[in-house]
Amino acid sequence: MTGQEPALGRLDSGVVITLAGAAVGVTAMILTVRNGLTEWQYALTFGLLVAVGEMVQFRVDRSRNRAPIATSAALGYVLLRPPEVAVPPEIAQAVAVTGVATLVGVLPRVIAGLRWDLVVSSRRVVSVACAAAVFSAVTPPGLYWSGTWQDAVALTGAMLLAVLTAAVVDAFVGAGQTTERYNQPFPAALRDELVIAVRIGLAMGLSGVLLAASTSLIGLWAMPLVVVPLLLTQFAFRRFASAQRTYRTTVRSMARSTEIAGFSSPGQNARTAQLAVALGHDLGLTPSRMEALEYAALLSGVGQLALADPSPGGASLLRTREERRRAAEIGASVIERSGVLDHVAEIVRHSNDPYRQGRANNADIPLESGIVNVALAYEQLVGEGTGQSPAKAMESIGLGIGAEYDPVVVESLRRVIGRGFRF
Repeated sequence: MTGQEPALGRLDSGVVITLAGAAVGVTAMILTVRNGLTEWQYALTFGLLVAVGEMVQFRVDRSRNRAPIATSAALGYVLLRPPEVAVPPEIAQAVAVTGVATLVGVLPRVIAGLRWDLVVSSRRVVSVACAAAVFSAVTPPGLYWSGTWQDAVALTGAMLLAVLTAAVVDAFVGAGQTTERYNQPFPAALRDELVIAVRIGLAMGLSGVLLAASTSLIGLWAMPLVVVPLLLTQFAFRRFASAQRTYRTTVRSMARSTEIAGFSSPGQNARTAQLAVALGHDLGLTPSRMEALEYAALLSGVGQLALADPSPGGASLLRTREERRRAAEIGASVIERSGVLDHVAEIVRHSNDPYRQGRANNADIPLESGIVNVALAYEQLVGEGTGQSPAKAMESIGLGIGAEYDPVVVESLRRVIGRGFRF
């Protein structure tokens, strides 16, 4: 096992979310079959759009896939109020169409062996169901876009409330999942989910409102007017995500240079980064700081290439203080030459500073430097081929609290190890 080991007997949050989404979807399908499908042309059109959006989903971050077109289409369908329809889509029908279309869209990805995330799809079904329930509760049956301007204002407010509900529900579910998976404090996980909701969810929600409003006023012919810009936006997101993946691959390749040259043991940099990320989650760092922390941990040994000879087994702790300081400074200078990793370089520059002589007296030194310092020390004590037990390593690191190591980070390490962290 790697990372945080789940507690025995505890049901995985992903399973709970998937079961909840399945229960909501199946219930909606049973009710729809019993009551009959109304306005099939709208159900078919929006359902096809959800399915297509699911087919072209992409990975916008390292944790899960995103399907903005599918989400916008699902929200658009539950917010639909066409004036020529006597009865708008019921909650059950809207949720059932979303669930079936999601499965139809996922199937080609499964057959093709492409990445897909059933948990994210289940989260969408749950959040869309909540949005549909709120919209139905606050919108009178006779309220349509063809009415007065007061009706239009009321409908817009109801739509925005429903979209906000979907975003908040999804954020809370995602925060709970992150807390369970990475042991990140719930408030920090919720903060990160809300940031994502503002950056990406806002665009999806507003697209859903625009899709519903334009289709309600003009009819199904209005859909291309909204879908085409949404496709272009998704294309831009995909390009950005692809660039981020290339960037990450480049950093990992740079990190491996120390292993190839024999200045670090195989996998040492990756293990250090793995532990540093676990500590960052425990301390509630923001996603941008987490990314810089991971890159700094991966590249923390680059400066050793300027030293005359490698340490036995890549154990930089065997170096003198001056050698470690010089290697960190050289490594930071190398990283700075990239022109885009200045914050990472600053973390690496201070990653070998003793706490008492560094961050204890200089608040400008980033906490991430102390995290890398502790993570590197623990990896070299416990990593492959060292033979020390976690308890013995914690005892050794504990002797340096307040002098060599940041007490806050060491306490975080105790929590992370206590929860079953393994390389």
